[in-house]
This record gives sequence, structure tokens and C-alpha cells, in this order.
Amino acid sequence: MSFKSIATFCLIILLISCKSEYKFIINTPKSIKINTELTISLSEKNNKPIDSVQFSIDNLKLTSTNNKATINISNYKLGKHTITAIVFYEGKTEKVVKPIYFFADSLPDFYTFKLINTFPHDKEAYTQGLEYHNGFLYEGTGRNGFSSIRKLSLETGKVLQQKDLDKEYFGEGITILNGKIHQLTWHGGKGFIYDLDSFEKIKEFKYTKSPEGWGLTNNGKQLIKTDGSERIWFLNPETLLEESYIEAYTNTQKVEKLNELEYINGKIYANRWQIPSIMIINPNSGKVEGVIDLRELKKEILKEQQLDEDEVLNGIAFDKENNRLFVTGKHWGKLYEIEIIKK
Repeated sequence: MSFKSIATFCLIILLISCKSEYKFIINTPKSIKINTELTISLSEKNNKPIDSVQFSIDNLKLTSTNNKATINISNYKLGKHTITAIVFYEGKTEKVVKPIYFFADSLPDFYTFKLINTFPHDKEAYTQGLEYHNGFLYEGTGRNGFSSIRKLSLETGKVLQQKDLDKEYFGEGITILNGKIHQLTWHGGKGFIYDLDSFEKIKEFKYTKSPEGWGLTNNGKQLIKTDGSERIWFLNPETLLEESYIEAYTNTQKVEKLNELEYINGKIYANRWQIPSIMIINPNSGKVEGVIDLRELKKEILKEQQLDEDEVLNGIAFDKENNRLFVTGKHWGKLYEIEIIKK
């Protein structure tokens, strides 16, 4: 057989092989708002026959008719989800997967603020976490060789108690739960737990799913943690395992670089790295329900001192008994009490 004949024969075999292959396509939008009904269908690129399809979202099976499923997604969390189709055809099965993103159903509310009071704050503190507890401020500071946990006087800014971290650790967010201070580290892959009164270290814990430690707060039952992405993790306070997460989304995009956290009246308040604003996030869905514009507060601190590019707004504390909200920044010489006002 000549070379030309062999080449022709191989081409015919290749064309027959390609012609017999199935190419399945899950038909959905790339993103959708949760107030919109989601319709999922499946087709074959060359309109070849399909016996049946089983659809699911995040491993939850859906009811389908004629290779199509329709679902109300209003109670789903925002962010990335996975649609899976198990296709039955010609006595065979094939699994097809496609991501989809659920967005909020409306714009966030926008807020400005009223400056209520100003307090001194240690300029040497590279603030990573801030919390108000029983009349005192507790602060976690960062940078290798300068990281610590501190107890502060609100009125004077004086450091009343301090415990330093080993130089290998870059301290991050803190929170107080069940008589213990919990502290994250940035790239250390672990956090620390201290006795609230003595500051003696009780134990360490490792991050089980998230890559980094950024902000930390609690809702009275769970620890709530950020890792620098759009994800907010919920940790079991006993096992310290990251058991679930939400993803912060508006009606148009995900909100990344979530940093220092505070849980206030059932909502998560979050700083964003290098952005002078605070996000108000629904802890059940991840919806960004509000944005507090604090650009004018940055102008206020610039009247007092010059700031480097990383000396940004970071630090939120809430006095629940007196309904007072405090904010500060990394190396800021002032701590501010503010009242938020809806625009």
C-alpha cells in the first residue's frame, strides 16, 4: 500500500472516530442574580440523541424534565457553585461539570459617617485586629519581630498588658470568645489561643482549608475568619476546624481582600486591604448589604501624620453595651469613634 493510500485510510478512520464522539454542553449563564429563576439544560453539539440527564448543584440533585431543570436560587449562598450533569446515552454515562456564580439581587446601601470622638493610639502598632471587651481595647499587631497581643486603655491609648509573638510569626486578626483570646498569623498556617487574663498561651491550631490568616471575629458561637480572598470561614471553637464558608458578593462582582472583621448586630463588618471603606456583609448569604465610605476619615488622620502606602485603615471594634463603633489604622496615631449615617 502506498504512503498516499495509508494517509487516506488514516484520515477516514479519524473522521469516523470524530464523528462518533459526543460533545455535551451545559446551557446556563456564567452568572445570575439570586432573584432570578435558574434554568439548566443540556445539549449535544451535533444534536445527537440523549436518553436522560441527572442535574445537580453542589451535589444536591435536581428534578429535571426533557433534559431541563428549573430552580429557585433565592435561598442559596452567593458566589461560586458547581453544576453537574450525569448524561445517559447509548448505554453509556458521562459526567459534565460547569461553574456558575450567584450574585446579590440588589446594590449595597451606602453610608458615610459622623465623627463622635477621638482617642490616642500607639503609632508603633501595626494594627491587625481590634476588639472592645469589658471596658478595654484588645489589639493584635503585625510584622515579623513586632507582632503582639495587647490590652489597651481606650481613653489614653496606653498599653496595659502585652505578649509578643516569636519573630518568625506575622500576627494578624484577634477575637475574644469564651474567656480566651484567639489570634491568627499571616503565612504561619496557624493561630494561637491565650488566656484572657494572663495572656499565657493555651494552645495552637492549624488552618485546615484556608491558605492564610487575615481577619478574625466571632458570633458568640463560631470563630469567623478571612484569608485575603472573598471567602469568610466559620470555625468550630472547640475543634478549630473550618467547617463552612460564605463568599462576599455584590450584585455585580465578588469582593476580595477582606481583612479585619467585627461582628455587629448580626452582620459582619469587614475592612478591605488598602481601601478606606468597611463592608457590611450578611453572614448567611455573603451578600454585601452596605458599604461605609471612610475616605474622609483617612483625610482626618493625614492632618496629623503622613502615611506609607501600607499604613491603611484597619481595625474595627464595637462596644455593644454603649453602641459605640471604633476604627483605626496601621500605625495611626488616632483611634476614632464614629456613627454611620445612611446616604
